[in-house]
Amino acid sequence: MPETSRQTPELKHVVVLTHAEFEGPGRIAAIIAESGYSLEVLSLHRGDPVPTDLPRETLLIVMGGSMGVGDLEDPRFPFLPREVDLLRRRVEQDSPVLGVCLGAQLLAHAGGARVFPMTEPAENHRLYEVGWAPIRFRGTDEARVLEGMPAEAVVLHWHGDTFDLPKGARLLASSARCRNQGFQLGRRLFGLQFHCETTAEDIEYFLQSDASFVEKANGDDGVAELRRETPRHLAAFHDVGNRLIGNILREMSET
Repeated sequence: MPETSRQTPELKHVVVLTHAEFEGPGRIAAIIAESGYSLEVLSLHRGDPVPTDLPRETLLIVMGGSMGVGDLEDPRFPFLPREVDLLRRRVEQDSPVLGVCLGAQLLAHAGGARVFPMTEPAENHRLYEVGWAPIRFRGTDEARVLEGMPAEAVVLHWHGDTFDLPKGARLLASSARCRNQGFQLGRRLFGLQFHCETTAEDIEYFLQSDASFVEKANGDDGVAELRRETPRHLAAFHDVGNRLIGNILREMSET
């Protein structure tokens, strides 16, 4: 487990926003508990309100979901515009945020960047990135948040949209299919397009709940293939994810 000794005593409360039953905080919750923080999970898809008066030093984590920035005006997701308003205030304040998958896209949008569907430029057809694939970390010898990280790691992907980097953001990770996989904005705001928090149980829940998306991305055998590949990657994936999550929590905690 990564070191967390540099965390400050002032930052003791973490708020997690979720958008779907199958995309919870996963191992992030365990690392938060080990860090001595209290944890509050708000299930926006169940009707929990988006916070409007979140203290500046509260750590905010925004998880994934099947909706996207393109759904901001969809009446089925009234929480999305409110989240963007909250994230814009956090960007202005450099208040601590971690966005994962959809959360990273919302953070990029709140930071003024474009969020858009992935396409193959030559043929202009839709692309998806779903399943196990490597990412390359950028600046492991420069970015404190990448301390102790390998140059490359296999992680779980589950998206069809991507984003430009917000102005002034630092690129942290890329994959062959999607250049902007991770970024740092200001000192304490982080976006991860990929998943590094999921347990084996979470992944199975993903597959059961979102099988149609896997098949859209990878064909009729997509779900079975992902199940076959998961045991091969899980142990190394957990080690890398624990390190990265711990590093991000440390950076978010410093004032």
